[in-house]
Amino acid sequence: MLQSALATGLRQTMLHLVKPVLNPLVPVSLQRMLTRQAYRSSIPPRGCQFENTELGGVPTLKTHYGTGSKHAVLYLHGGAYIIGSAQTHRGITGHLAKSSGATIFTLDYRLAPEHPYPAALDDAMSAYQALLSEGYEPKHIAIAGDSAGGGLSLALAMRLRDEQLPLPSSLTVFSPWTDLSQSELSRPVTEAVIPQPWIDNAAQLYRGNESVTAPYISPIYGDLSGLPPILIQVGSEEILLNDSKRLANKARQQATPVRLEIYNSLWHVFQIHAGQLARASEALHTAGEHIRSNMTL
Repeated sequence: MLQSALATGLRQTMLHLVKPVLNPLVPVSLQRMLTRQAYRSSIPPRGCQFENTELGGVPTLKTHYGTGSKHAVLYLHGGAYIIGSAQTHRGITGHLAKSSGATIFTLDYRLAPEHPYPAALDDAMSAYQALLSEGYEPKHIAIAGDSAGGGLSLALAMRLRDEQLPLPSSLTVFSPWTDLSQSELSRPVTEAVIPQPWIDNAAQLYRGNESVTAPYISPIYGDLSGLPPILIQVGSEEILLNDSKRLANKARQQATPVRLEIYNSLWHVFQIHAGQLARASEALHTAGEHIRSNMTL
C-alpha cells in the first residue's frame, strides 16, 4: 500500500514538476538548471564515495561503494543529449555501484547544441580507450546508460566493433533512446516524463548535419550483431517502450544475447528513484547482477 502511494506521488511529481520544464520553448540553459534541482531527490546509498577525475581528457565522476574494484562500468547519462550530467545521476550510479560491485565512471560528455554529434560519441570513445590504457581489461569493463545515454552506449559498442577494438563484457540500457526519428513511438495513456516536441527538438540539435537515422545516432538502424549481452529495462508507461521492443527483437534476429524487462505501470528511467521505490531498487539490483555475471574473473 505504501509503495503504491509512493509510486503515485512520484509519477505526479514527474508529470507536474519535471515534464513542463522539458519544453523546446524553455532555453536549454534553464532546462539544465531546473533539472539539476529536480535530480536532488535521487539519492545514492550511504557508503558511496565520489571523486572528480577525467578519462581521456573528458570530465568524469568516479563512484565506488565499499572497497575498490578491478571492474569498471562506463556510465553514459541521459538527457536527450542536451541536459544532464554526472552529478545529476549520482543516485542511479551510486546504487549501480553498490549492486554491481564495480567502480562506476560517469562521463560528462559534451552536450548539444554547443557540441552536436559526434562530440558525445567521440568523448565516450576516448573515455573507454582511457580505461583500457589504465589497465582495465575489456572483460572487466561494462557499458551502461539511460535514455540518450542508453542509445550512446549502443553506438559506442557498435563503433568499437566496427573499428575492431576490444568490446566490453556487457551493455545495460535503461529506457534507451535508439530512434531519433521518433517514427514508431508508443502512445501510453500517461507519459509522465517525456514530451514528444522536446525530444523532436533535441534530436535536431544533436544530429548536426547528419541524418537522424545514421546508425551511430539512431542505433536501431544499425547492425547489432557481434555486440556483448544486452539488458534492456523500460517502463510500460513511456513513449520509448516500443523502441525498446524493436531493439530487443532486432538483437535477437542478429543473434546478439538480449534480455528485455518491461516494468508495468512505471515511467521513463524510473531507476532514478532507487532507494525509495522498491521496484526501482530491484531493477538496479538486477542490472548489477547482469553486469557481474558477464564479467569474467
